[in-house]
Amino acid sequence: MSQTALAVIESDPYVRDQSKILEPPKGWRPSLRFLGPGMVTSAAVVGSGELITATALGAKVGFILLWIILLSTLVKVGVQIELARWSISTGKPSVTGYNDVSPKIFGRSWMSYLGLLNFSQGVIGQGGVLAAAAFAFSAALPVLGAPLSAASLAFWIIVIVAITIGIQISNNYELVERICTVLVILVTGCVVALTIGVQFTEFSWTLMDVGGGLSFQLSAGAMGFALAVFGFTGIGADEITKYTYWCVEKGYAAWSGPNDGSDEWATRARGWISVMKKDAWLSWAVYTLSTIAFYVLGAAVLHPQGLEPEGTDVITTLSRTFTDTLGPWAEVFFLVGAGIALFKTVLANTPGFARQMTNTLAVFGAFDWNDPVARNRWLKIFIIGLPIVWGAFAYGMQAPLAMVLIAGIINAFWLMAIVIAVVYLHRTQTDPRLRDGPLFTLYFAISAVVVFGVGVMTLLDQF
Repeated sequence: MSQTALAVIESDPYVRDQSKILEPPKGWRPSLRFLGPGMVTSAAVVGSGELITATALGAKVGFILLWIILLSTLVKVGVQIELARWSISTGKPSVTGYNDVSPKIFGRSWMSYLGLLNFSQGVIGQGGVLAAAAFAFSAALPVLGAPLSAASLAFWIIVIVAITIGIQISNNYELVERICTVLVILVTGCVVALTIGVQFTEFSWTLMDVGGGLSFQLSAGAMGFALAVFGFTGIGADEITKYTYWCVEKGYAAWSGPNDGSDEWATRARGWISVMKKDAWLSWAVYTLSTIAFYVLGAAVLHPQGLEPEGTDVITTLSRTFTDTLGPWAEVFFLVGAGIALFKTVLANTPGFARQMTNTLAVFGAFDWNDPVARNRWLKIFIIGLPIVWGAFAYGMQAPLAMVLIAGIINAFWLMAIVIAVVYLHRTQTDPRLRDGPLFTLYFAISAVVVFGVGVMTLLDQF
């Protein structure tokens, strides 16, 4: 065996042994250096769902459905934390656990077959995000033709795909975390600053507007759109699934050590679960703040003018949130910023989807997930292949909003299945000593019911 292969095996975060044990920090300040998985999750969230769908919903209905945004981001965290708790307890990633959910068909869980179907959502949704990024860059910096021309779009799609593969080919978690953290802070800071800046223009908003948006009203004709937004804003089904990989690869499970049944292990594991919860709630604060900001911009600037982002004009229409408040000079600034925000989503989702798909192939017997050399080989295949496939869909469909909304609806169905899986794993596999008290249990139960209920509503609305 080569030295490289030996190094991969020794550093494998999916292996828990005594040599990797690390005592957890206590309190927020000592825990800060151990946070990070949530920033990767936020990078995947702050972009597609926020920039496109949240802003478009605000443009469509005004402030009236602001509560949908808050509900969407808040209720899903309970499911996210509970699945990550199971992952730290067992040392396994989500897709491996999904395959344990009964009943089984031909030796595999029904969840595993549903996971295969869910790949279509990843292709359509990320294809839409990549298309939107290419639209933004092409409109701001046209190359090989006029803005939004076929040649210019093709150029920028190729550039985005090439840069994504170039950054991700090393399959280095720490690199992904650093890049995502910087980009999330940059994008969130810019959109919050603009939302505050709107107050000094003719499109200023008031606390009464915000209060009206939190009054749990519904808007006629917007329910289907709102349900899609619920599925795609905040942390979605795929982000909940991917979060377990980042928690394991950060080290939370390995630092807890193998479960030897001792009280010492339970204490360590509870400590790292506490760090994970801080990480999850910090990322929630970040992507909720940015989501609200994007929604307010759509409601305050676009809605009063009757502007709704549609078709190939989605990005240029969204740019009006800048140009109508700051002046025409700000269009290029917005378009480049939007392109970076959307590119960040593609960049963060590439290794996440690669892990989901690789793990699913392992479940169906393509290779042994516990073989790190084979696992890394398959991961690199997907890291190269996924951006290329997304780029092909982006160029072929060229309908970013429609693609993202279709993915959002599929995501709502996948969320329903994940709720069932998380409840099952919580009851059957999570070490009882690691569970929280009655308050969190109630919150988790409410989260599970709401998320599942919205999935049912989406189904009824569509059919």
